[in-house]
Amino acid sequence: MVCLKLPAAIAALLLVGGDLAAQETKPPAPLGHVVRWSDVAVAVGGVGVLMLVDEPLQRFAQRNRTSATDDIAGIFRTGGEPPIYAGIGLGVLGVGFVTGKAGVRRAGSRLVAAVLLSAGEMSLMKRLVGRSRPNEQVGAFAFHPITSLDDSAGIEARGSMPSGHVTAAFAVATSLADDIRKPLVKVLLYAAASGTAFSRINDNRHWISDTAMGAVLGIFTAKVVNGHWRIFGLRSPGFLVTPSGAAVVAWQAMF
Repeated sequence: MVCLKLPAAIAALLLVGGDLAAQETKPPAPLGHVVRWSDVAVAVGGVGVLMLVDEPLQRFAQRNRTSATDDIAGIFRTGGEPPIYAGIGLGVLGVGFVTGKAGVRRAGSRLVAAVLLSAGEMSLMKRLVGRSRPNEQVGAFAFHPITSLDDSAGIEARGSMPSGHVTAAFAVATSLADDIRKPLVKVLLYAAASGTAFSRINDNRHWISDTAMGAVLGIFTAKVVNGHWRIFGLRSPGFLVTPSGAAVVAWQAMF
């Protein structure tokens, strides 16, 4: 299985690099949405509503789990694993340096930054929330706030919210989709990320609300890093989005 996926990943990387190079001649997308407290409330509220159906959906998924769903999950699960998302991010960055394309290099930098930042946010949230996974069979509302690595159950067991796989998958999908800006590519990228979410539910490793929070976290982080969203007026570091590619770390805030 791994041997089959590596050539596909290399081919995808080359395709992504070519698409990013083609987009370099197009003007950058304008700054868009400003994230405010109302947006945070809507996102948290939406995840909260999904928590009410976590257990029924988990039971439904496990009752209908088959070898076919396991095979499908196996295809998409790797989209949220380190060898894939780290390889794509570093690969795009490497293509930018090798080809001398500043646009591809910036895109690779944004992708790596989005993955790293979302991973840090995800890890912190896992420890703060300390939610038990569905395969622990203690219910969807078993929380152990401020879980540490020294906890007897371990962060692996009590690290259900958010899903790390889904966070990474959506961070990668959003970052690439924002840079490539081709409708079909966007559909494929988000479909693959959604497949990763399906795999985590099918494998009984996460509740559906965990995957929703992971998607929110991945999309939010990538959008801010790409300069498409602002947090209360705080913009992305200039060197990630400016056409000149100047390596100047500058945060600009508007109040």
